[in-house]
Amino acid sequence: MKNSIDAHIEFSFKGETYSLTSTIDLDRLMMLEQEFPSFHAILARDHKIDTYSYLYEVMQETEIEFKNAQGYAADYLSNGDFNQQAFMVAWQENRVLALLQPIATRELNIANIDQHPGLKNALVQAFNLGKRT
Repeated sequence: MKNSIDAHIEFSFKGETYSLTSTIDLDRLMMLEQEFPSFHAILARDHKIDTYSYLYEVMQETEIEFKNAQGYAADYLSNGDFNQQAFMVAWQENRVLALLQPIATRELNIANIDQHPGLKNALVQAFNLGKRT
C-alpha cells in the first residue's frame, strides 16, 4: 500500500487568511530524498509561495496539521502530529526487506522472511555491511 499523508496549514498574512493542504506521496519523497525536506517548503512549492518571501516566513511560524495518513504512515500519525523520524526508519527497513525477500524466496524457498527472524537479521546485517564497503 502506498504511503501518503495530508499536510494542512492555516495562517494569516496582511489581512488575508491562507488555508493550504497538500497530499504528500511519502514513498516518492523518500525515493527522491534520503530525508524529509521541510513540509513547509513542500506546501509552499505546491501553492506557489516563494520560499524567500515574508509570506513564507510567516507560514513557517505556524504548525502543520497532518491527517489522512495511508499505508504504514498511519502508524506514525497521532493527534495531527506525524513522527517523521520514526516513519523514515520504518520506511528504510521495509525497503531493505522488500529487496531481501525475493532473494530468500529464490535461494532458500522462504515465502515470508519474517517467519525466520535469525535469517532475516543475518540478511539485513549483510545488506548493511555491503552498503558500508
